[in-house]
Amino acid sequence: MNTYNRYLLLIGSAIGLSIVQSCTNLDEEVSDQIPQELYGKNPEQLETLVGPLYGGLAGYFGNYHDLNTTTDEQIVPTRGGDWKDGDAWKRLYQHTWSPSTDDGRFNGLWTFVYNNVTSINQQLANPAITTDKTIVAQLKTLRAFYHYIAMDNFGNVIIAEQLGGESPAQKSRPEVYAYVEKELLANLPDLPETVGGAQYGRMNKYVAHMILAKMYLNAQVYTGTPQWAKAIEQCDLIISSGKFSLPANFLSTFSVTNETSPEIILATPFDNSKKGGMNIEMKTLHYANQLTYNLNQAPWNGFATLAEFYNSFEEKDVRKKMWIVGPQFKADGSPLLDDGVHLTFTPEIPQFEMPAGIVARSAGARSQKYEIQRNNSSADQDNDFVIFRLGDVILMRGEAHFRNGNTALALEDFNTIRTLRGVDPFTTLTEDMILAERGRELAWECHRRQDLIRFGKFTSARKFKDASPETRILFPIPQSQLSLNPNLKQNPGY
Repeated sequence: MNTYNRYLLLIGSAIGLSIVQSCTNLDEEVSDQIPQELYGKNPEQLETLVGPLYGGLAGYFGNYHDLNTTTDEQIVPTRGGDWKDGDAWKRLYQHTWSPSTDDGRFNGLWTFVYNNVTSINQQLANPAITTDKTIVAQLKTLRAFYHYIAMDNFGNVIIAEQLGGESPAQKSRPEVYAYVEKELLANLPDLPETVGGAQYGRMNKYVAHMILAKMYLNAQVYTGTPQWAKAIEQCDLIISSGKFSLPANFLSTFSVTNETSPEIILATPFDNSKKGGMNIEMKTLHYANQLTYNLNQAPWNGFATLAEFYNSFEEKDVRKKMWIVGPQFKADGSPLLDDGVHLTFTPEIPQFEMPAGIVARSAGARSQKYEIQRNNSSADQDNDFVIFRLGDVILMRGEAHFRNGNTALALEDFNTIRTLRGVDPFTTLTEDMILAERGRELAWECHRRQDLIRFGKFTSARKFKDASPETRILFPIPQSQLSLNPNLKQNPGY
């Protein structure tokens, strides 16, 4: 949050100075303009070129959080006429989306990736950038991260390293995997080891290790060849660095001021007035919860979790506090009413499409994992969205140990997390237990789709959803992109 504010101030100052200088006297010859080829020669100017490239990461939350509705941990049921939206949310949840009807949904993620890649490529062609090997390494790592996102979600995608030219060729998923791995390993030596401060929200060695760890953990899905030992190695490099630690308070990593969390490896900064977009509380809270938190507008009463997912948490599990259930109250402690009835959130959602009424409006556990900002004058919050954190790394290493045949080491990692969360340690371990524990730890952090695919559960039947074709593990190449690039071919099953 604070880092992004600094970007904005620097950019705003540069623009403001330019305006003042150019408007003082239109007849004067301006002697202190900076030629484009010389701009970026000092740290302040360089920051105005690099800072906005990290600002582009803000779209991660909006795209990923909506598409998390394709999993078993998040649902947007129809509440009377609310959230009907042409059955768009139902199609996401039930895996019945189509490339044409839902083009905007998938094109949003695609353009988030490649628009940011284009911006990075523009700056990598700038002589002011290319003279700084650290910044070049950071930008190439950021570009590799976007290609990783494209590969994970769409499979066979394009590799965009240059500006202009002919329409790029579509590459196979293993080819993109190899490209991302090569880029990360090649640039790792020049990446900074500093975390936090000016490096908060930016690429460093540990972000690169994390992307590689994610790649290797899912390598069997991406390439057909497992890479468990490599996943362990990358996780070890993060854990043994001593740069990150697990806070005693689980929810502090998601607080309004979470930029101070010692656990965060990568987050995308938000600010309720200068960089909006973090509006998770508006999506999940009931309209009347405006009075609970003294918000300046009513929330939208949409996103919830299913009873089956909520009930996977033990009562003594401190992570269960991420959910809001039971009677609701105003900020002054008096009952919060809906149609004259005391509003009470129930974990059970009786049906996906519910008739209008109090039952529909109160169905489903709501999320407060990201602290709800009280007395907020905006629909947007100050919490930064956490992309990578240490708790995930420990569970990833534990899973890789398990799959690599070392259950004893796997148990150590899983019980490190479980003990801190207030639940009994595991004495044995199965794939189902691993997937469930990852669900409890990482709920609504947008890792669930990838996890379910790795465990072969993404297309399985669940409440309100029949089994879906295996081809749904990949999202469709957006119809808009197929029209623009004749080299792109649609994924199988669409």
